Amino acid sequence: MSISHLSLKALVVQYEVEAAVLGETGDHMLGERKEGQKIIRVKSLSPSTDVVALARKVVEECKLIPPSRLPEVEQLLYYLQNRKPSPAQGKVERKEKRVVKPRELTPFEGMELNAEASITGIDDYVELLYEGIPEKIRGSALILQLARNPDNLEELLHNETALGALARVLREDWKQSVELATIIIYIFFCFSSFSQFHGVVSHYKIGALCMNVVEHEVKRHDVWREELHKKKPENGSLRRDQEKALRKYHDLLAKQEQLLRVSLYLLLNLAEDTRTELKMRNKNIVGLLVKVLERDDEELLVLVVSFLKKLSIFLENKNDMAEVDTVEQLARLIPCDHEDLLNLTLRLLLNLSFDSGLRAKMVEVGLLPKLTALFGDENSRHIALCILYHISVDDRFKAIFAYTDCIPQLMQMLYGHGEEKIDDELISICINLAANKRNAQLMCEGNGLKMLMKRALKMKDCLMMKIIRNISQHDGPTKPLFIDYVGDLAAQISAEEEEEFVLECLGTLANLTIPDLDWELVLKEYNLVPFLKDRLKPGSAEDDLILEVVIMIGTVSMDDACAIMLAKSGIIPAIIELLNAQQEDDEFVCQIVYVFYQMVFHQATRDVIIKDTQAPAYLIDLMHDKNTEIRKVCDNTLDIIAEYDEEWGKKIQSEKFRFHNNQWLEMVESRQADEAEQYLYDDNRTDLFYSAGTHCRTHTHTNTHTLTLTSSRSNFILCPDSSSLL
Repeated sequence: MSISHLSLKALVVQYEVEAAVLGETGDHMLGERKEGQKIIRVKSLSPSTDVVALARKVVEECKLIPPSRLPEVEQLLYYLQNRKPSPAQGKVERKEKRVVKPRELTPFEGMELNAEASITGIDDYVELLYEGIPEKIRGSALILQLARNPDNLEELLHNETALGALARVLREDWKQSVELATIIIYIFFCFSSFSQFHGVVSHYKIGALCMNVVEHEVKRHDVWREELHKKKPENGSLRRDQEKALRKYHDLLAKQEQLLRVSLYLLLNLAEDTRTELKMRNKNIVGLLVKVLERDDEELLVLVVSFLKKLSIFLENKNDMAEVDTVEQLARLIPCDHEDLLNLTLRLLLNLSFDSGLRAKMVEVGLLPKLTALFGDENSRHIALCILYHISVDDRFKAIFAYTDCIPQLMQMLYGHGEEKIDDELISICINLAANKRNAQLMCEGNGLKMLMKRALKMKDCLMMKIIRNISQHDGPTKPLFIDYVGDLAAQISAEEEEEFVLECLGTLANLTIPDLDWELVLKEYNLVPFLKDRLKPGSAEDDLILEVVIMIGTVSMDDACAIMLAKSGIIPAIIELLNAQQEDDEFVCQIVYVFYQMVFHQATRDVIIKDTQAPAYLIDLMHDKNTEIRKVCDNTLDIIAEYDEEWGKKIQSEKFRFHNNQWLEMVESRQADEAEQYLYDDNRTDLFYSAGTHCRTHTHTNTHTLTLTSSRSNFILCPDSSSLL
């Protein structure tokens, strides 16, 4: 019985198998029935397909359907041809499309025989394997007919004579006849298609033989090309020889590619076992596959790329691919008309793009514009975006995107989503690219920033706001564009909004170091000071948000009126308290010191910092911090403090002297300690300074006053109302 599949373009054949044991008289003694089902896919079915011819082909090839059911098969195919795809079917088809495998092998040219093989004649076919090459080809071709039917494999498996003879002939004669080698390897390929038969293939060492075959044929191909290159036509006679040699080369190439395809497919099947795959790697399977990538046969290339994709998930194989010209060979396959080959090539490149060196190679061979051109292909767009995302992670390559058509197309895709959820890969690559100044400018061209801001604020889209935040960090023509949106961003900063979204809005505002921006008005109108002060308390929010609050305070403190407003609100003691809690976090320390740097420019806040806190003492200690940026900001801040406060100026100068002369001071202090110890424990002190015939040497010790500070930020506590170290 045949029915149509509910979602796929396929016929479902339901059948029963009956096994019976007959007695000597032919009577039925024992029987068993078993139901089965076979799915016949008809992917080639389209509105223009000849349904009658297709139905005949299905009935001919499927022995389970009797010829009498031909009209029923035609009717079902008509139904499938005219059936409208449902949404569920579309999803299933898309899912099916993602799994791309090499096409099943079909009989190669030269393998067809007029005779039909029978399992009962297997002994006769084995006898032919002991004759000459033509007889061996005929005998192995007949056995291949049997092996291509899965029902015969079990019986062939138990015929050790046949399998042993085939393995022997392959081992001895594969160099003498490409056809013979192809047929015998094809027989073992039929076994390799089923995991339970891998043992017999390994037993006869067919995998090792196939590796030898592939290596030999790759070398032979290089020799052919070299000989063909030497025969350059100079006159008419030589030109005819060249054409003849070229025809011969193409004939040999076609047969060789058949052999390579069946050999590599068998190896691919055996590579299911990782131990077997490791043996192949030790025999340079990656190098051989990459050499075969130079061919033009698309079916062979599909197989090779599939094999490389499988191998690429292991680090060792990926490293092997990095040592040969894998990326260069794959780059020439993009774009291509063969959909499966293109899909597999992109997936292999995606696996390789996790390696920074291979990403650099992809950029070097010009894959960026090629991948960008695939945005118009719905089937390839997603994988192309993933590869480009990995490339965009590397700061070295962000700028190169500006010289392709990538960014305008990405922005167009963002526009096209409307209020729908944007794919993670699309928005992630935009976030990465926005970190580059030139890319950010391209994103803002036209109404780019307006569109981004509109969607981000309307949808409360945190990822979209990340793009905006990255754009806002660049000086130049893009920063003034944000003036129109300062109010919209400030309105989002409240305790009621989602913390992650507030963080992005706050980070964007903190980047807007625009001289013409009236921060005092913004702080007052949107009542931001209480929010900023509350979030400075350790543990009041996630560290990322607290850090953005500190950066925001540093930005607005550039304005004199804002600095005074913040000082009056009591924010400076809150910052000191935060400094105590986060003194081991370099980022926090650097940003808080920058706040001090901004505030010491203004008289009102300078007096608070110098006279009412012990922040200068902490800054002195940070002069020698291991972080270069912290030291730099500290030095600049202390220079300003020293200029306006004489007492702290002396302390700062003393500490600088102590640090720069540290080795000399340690030597002096060490000598003092040694001498003091000798005075304590030696009663005969004259022996230290006097000897016969010499005069007394007087040692004068100068006590140098230095400000002693701990070298670790964690060894003391800072108090907002004190300028002492506890």
